[in-house]
Amino acid sequence: MIFKHIHPYEPFLFKEATKLIVGTLPPPRFTSGDLKEGDVNFCYGSRDGQLWPILDRIFNLDLEFKTTYTAIEQRKQFLRNRKIGICDIVERAERSKIDASDLGMQNIRLRNLIGYIKEFTKVDTLLFTGGNSKNGPEYFFRKHLKEHQIKLEVVSGIVPRIHQFKLGSRVVKTISLTAPSGAANRAVGSLDAYKMMKNKNPKFNTIDFRILQYKNYF
Repeated sequence: MIFKHIHPYEPFLFKEATKLIVGTLPPPRFTSGDLKEGDVNFCYGSRDGQLWPILDRIFNLDLEFKTTYTAIEQRKQFLRNRKIGICDIVERAERSKIDASDLGMQNIRLRNLIGYIKEFTKVDTLLFTGGNSKNGPEYFFRKHLKEHQIKLEVVSGIVPRIHQFKLGSRVVKTISLTAPSGAANRAVGSLDAYKMMKNKNPKFNTIDFRILQYKNYF
């Protein structure tokens, strides 16, 4: 049986936004509405995800991690205050196995991210929640740019990798953050920068590493 994995949330966009968080799809249970205790019914709301716990620690937000209206509003208020929108690049996909892996997505339809960036003219930075591995947000965005005949130029090849592209007179930067998922922990553990910090402080963990990385860009 094929599961039609449709993105349950419209992009969270507003005219003051200068940055966009760009991922792929939330876990399938957000599409079917079968949320678990501790999930928040909003972008990146999975109780297993690490984006909101990371931002909560960086900005001392005192967020609720519950399936409540308050939890959603807290997140929206933070995003508006920081002029950060969310526009995941995948609109829908199909899955033969119902899980959250990016690799499991088939027959993928992308959102017109370039169209949104043209519409929201203050956007100058895209924050990818993952790199250029197959079916990750940067991977799809590169495909999307090719369709629009736009080139992505390297700014920095060190993790998190930074690129930029031109859209008319605008220059838009992309930052490929280490994915805020448990699945990416192995990749974090293999990074030289992480190993060095872990040697200095044995209590240092993969969330601490992401916090140091993310706070430079949020």
